[in-house]
Amino acid sequence: MKVGVIGSGGRENAICHSLKKSTKIDKIFCFPGNAGTASIAENIEFDLSDFENFKKFILKNQIDLIVVGPEKPLVDGIVDYLEKFDIKVFGPNKISSQLEGSKIFTKKICEKFNIPTAKFGIFENKKEAKKFLQNSNFPIVIKADNLASGKGVYICNNFEESNIAIDEIFNGKFGKANNLLIEEFLEGEEMSYFIISDGKTIKNFGTAQDHKRVLEGDKGKNTGGMGAYSPSRLISNELEEKIINKIIEPTLKGLNEINTSFKGFLYAGLMIVNNEPYLIEYNVRMGDPECQTILPKLKTDLIDILIACCEEKLDDINIQWLDKKSLCVVLCSKGYPDKFLKNIEIRNLNQIKISDTNFLFHAGTVKKNNEVYAVGGRVLNFVSISDNFADSKKEILDNIERLNWSGGFYRKDIGYKVIK
Repeated sequence: MKVGVIGSGGRENAICHSLKKSTKIDKIFCFPGNAGTASIAENIEFDLSDFENFKKFILKNQIDLIVVGPEKPLVDGIVDYLEKFDIKVFGPNKISSQLEGSKIFTKKICEKFNIPTAKFGIFENKKEAKKFLQNSNFPIVIKADNLASGKGVYICNNFEESNIAIDEIFNGKFGKANNLLIEEFLEGEEMSYFIISDGKTIKNFGTAQDHKRVLEGDKGKNTGGMGAYSPSRLISNELEEKIINKIIEPTLKGLNEINTSFKGFLYAGLMIVNNEPYLIEYNVRMGDPECQTILPKLKTDLIDILIACCEEKLDDINIQWLDKKSLCVVLCSKGYPDKFLKNIEIRNLNQIKISDTNFLFHAGTVKKNNEVYAVGGRVLNFVSISDNFADSKKEILDNIERLNWSGGFYRKDIGYKVIK
């Protein structure tokens, strides 16, 4: 069987790594991949906005399944396009992908189905948005409506910070913005909750807690994610029941009402306030770096799960997990999330201890002339699974020390709430 994975981040390296373990897969292609996927897949540079050429490549190379890692191709409708040619694709269609593609789309579903979420206002220009601020309580949350690679969210403590956020969004920092959202700030603790769905059946696909802020103690600017741990310390049977009944199921009902269904990974970013879940946002794919912490704990063959989803047979699959704790620390280029240097060589990769419990997933890397270079802000993901988070963290820090890369930095406090 041949599988193609779209994406170039740590998430896609983790997906390729999981797929590689299957005896059913003969070959993996990655579009475009990175230095990590290069050792387990054939990396192919491709203009993924050219659906027609991509379709031709899939048919010519007889690829049996396409797995879409990042959000943009999903929001652009790649699933709908490929399915017209009877190509199996794992991921939601264009309409369902609006759950991530437009925060306003999601808020309207929340409003209609009484899904608990922060109170919000929608604004079409700077003037209206800034006028609203005059009667607002701070802190306040300001969000770009469109895709922003996990970075278009500002938590503003005062009028001045809010003005900057509004200007940056409407000036096109995250692409053309027709609208922005201003939301109340919810005081609680964030959690990521994942399900997988075939359009009829949903199954839990793990929980995680992500550290988004660049500085230790969860301070500083928002990033794509500096690290994560799984499972979340907040999850319980009671809380999970609330998440499914109050948030996930009403959302899927909302999609059914507009004659569509959700197939793929659905990731609910939640704020837990006094053991009550509030929806912050949806992502219509696995999170990054949450995916890197969750997949190493999966016992069931990933390809069986993905095919079952495409064929609406998820009900027949029993998804099994290792009873382990998992931690991920992201090594970033110095300067991230602001300006950072690119094409910095990474040596000593062969010094890193890789095993059944210790993993290295590449993100912003490329391989040139057998050498590995950092080209992105988030560069390497160090992951370890064990019986407790403290042991996982020790293994990771030992590996980062072995690498001894002067071009990077990382947060030393990932998982501080679960590690004494």
